[in-house]
Amino acid sequence: MNPLHGIALKIMSVALFTAMAACVKAAAGAGVPAGEAVFFRSALAIPVILTWLAMQHDFPHGLTTRNPMGHVWRGLVGAGAMASGFTALGLLPLPEVTAIGYAAPLLIVVFAAMFLNETVRLFRLTAVVIGLVGVTVVLSPRLSVTSLENATQYETLGATVALMGAVLAALAQVFVRKLVHQETTASIVFWFSVTTTVLSLFTIPFGWIMPDPLTLGLLVSAGLLGGVGQILLTSAYRFAPTSVVAPFEYTSMILAIVVGYAFFDETPTGRTLLGAALVVSAGLFIIWRERKLGLERGRARKAMTPQG
Repeated sequence: MNPLHGIALKIMSVALFTAMAACVKAAAGAGVPAGEAVFFRSALAIPVILTWLAMQHDFPHGLTTRNPMGHVWRGLVGAGAMASGFTALGLLPLPEVTAIGYAAPLLIVVFAAMFLNETVRLFRLTAVVIGLVGVTVVLSPRLSVTSLENATQYETLGATVALMGAVLAALAQVFVRKLVHQETTASIVFWFSVTTTVLSLFTIPFGWIMPDPLTLGLLVSAGLLGGVGQILLTSAYRFAPTSVVAPFEYTSMILAIVVGYAFFDETPTGRTLLGAALVVSAGLFIIWRERKLGLERGRARKAMTPQG
C-alpha cells in the first residue's frame, strides 16, 4: 500500500476525465452528436486497455469472462449514461454538468439498498437527502421554465439528460458491484468499452457527421484520454483504500471551473457552487461513515478471532 501514490493516480485520472469532457464539449459545439462521441470515446479506449493488459502480462487471460450477459446489461446502462452525459455537455456549462453528475454516488446508496439488499442506516440516508437537495439547487433554475426561448429550452433539456445520466451511472455501478464477484477489473473495463462501441453504431442513422481535422483530433483525444484515465483510476485503488482515494473525485469541480472559464468562457453561478458544496459534503460524509463502519467491523472480527 502507498496512499500518496494512490491519491496522485486518482487526481491524475480526474484531470484526464475532465480534459476528456472538455474535448467532448468542444466537439459537441462543432455539431458532433452524442452517439458519435460515445463511439470515439469507447473505441479508442480499447487499444489503450489492451496495451495496458499486455504490459501487465495479463493478456489475453485478463479478458476472460464467466458472465457475458452481465457485461451486456452493464454496457447497455453505461452507454445510456455516457450518451446522456455527453448530450448534457453540449447544452450546459461544464461545472454544472459536473455538479449534477455528483448525484450518481448518492443514488448508488439508494439503488444498492433496492437491488442488492444492502442496509442503509439513518446517517447515510440523511446524507443522501442532503446531497439530493444540493442537486435540486443546481437543477432548479433549469427546470423552472418561464420563457419559451430556445436557449432556455435547450438548458432544460440539458439539465434533464444530465440528471438521467447520473441515474443511469448509478445503476451501472450496481451492475459492476455484481460483476466484481465473478470478473476481473480488466475484463469489466474492456468489455464495457466493446459493448458501448457496438451500441454507439446503432446511432449512425440519427445523424453522424464527417468531422473536420480539428474536431476529429478532439474526438480521438477524448478516446485516448478516457482510456488512460480509466487505467489510472483502476490503478489508484491498488495503492490505497477506497475511503482514502474516493474523496479526491471532488477535485473535478475545481478543474471543471478552471477549464470552463479558460476554454468556454463559463463562470459558475452562486447557486451552482452552493448546490455542489452540499452534494460534495454529503458524498464526503458517506465516505467517512463507510470508513468508520469498516474499521468497526474489522475490530469486531479481530476480537472474535481465537487467540493463541
